Amino acid sequence: MAHAKASIGTVDYATRIETGHQHKLTADEGPELGGNDVGPAPYDLLVSALGACTVITLRMYAERKEWPVTAVHADIHFRRGDDKVESIDRVLHIEGEVDAEQKKRMAEIAERTPVTLTLKRSLEIRTTLAT
Repeated sequence: MAHAKASIGTVDYATRIETGHQHKLTADEGPELGGNDVGPAPYDLLVSALGACTVITLRMYAERKEWPVTAVHADIHFRRGDDKVESIDRVLHIEGEVDAEQKKRMAEIAERTPVTLTLKRSLEIRTTLAT
């Protein structure tokens, strides 16, 4: 299953992340929040995960169906409204010789990707202190 370690020192707010098979990332906040923008912000990472899961799943689906999809793009925006209601808008761009029905089916599949389903249902997060 997925695993990541995040560490921060005294530099506002540069965060070292190690995940997967020794992948190293840096996350940060933008200057408007006191960071130096040396990496994506946490919500940017969240929508990136959804985007990656979406296009990977749709690529797999198109290959299984043997549909001539040449590229799949997902443009994803996290929004927090004035009423504090949060939402994610996802726009799919599907390239290749696929018809409207095939594109519609791929949009339906996007609604059932693993990360989509995780975000749509409640998720328990347990926090403990190391001993």
